[in-house]
Amino acid sequence: MKFPIFHHPSSPPSVKALGLLRSALSEPFPPGKGPLPLSFNLEVVEAPPTKDQLEHANLQNIVDLGREKPNTFKWPIVVDWNAGKACIGDADGVKGILEHLRQQRDGEVPKE
Repeated sequence: MKFPIFHHPSSPPSVKALGLLRSALSEPFPPGKGPLPLSFNLEVVEAPPTKDQLEHANLQNIVDLGREKPNTFKWPIVVDWNAGKACIGDADGVKGILEHLRQQRDGEVPKE
């Protein structure tokens, strides 16, 4: 499962979200409770998503903003393409996406 984070290294929430994702790959998840790390292919992209990735022409303004003024763009963007879930600018949103992956791993919800 490909799991991108559209990351900006000078954004504290983006750095925090990337740390959460990397920890979920290398340590039991949830922390202190989980039996195993999660399994997904983390892709770190230090650029905003492309228009094609967003699959909606009305979101071109967001793409342009990310390119032209990256410090005003709300980083990070973490996307679970398979589940159709995303979080923008919120490291805590990453926890929800990781929890969904844990539920899939543990058979609590069907895999997508």
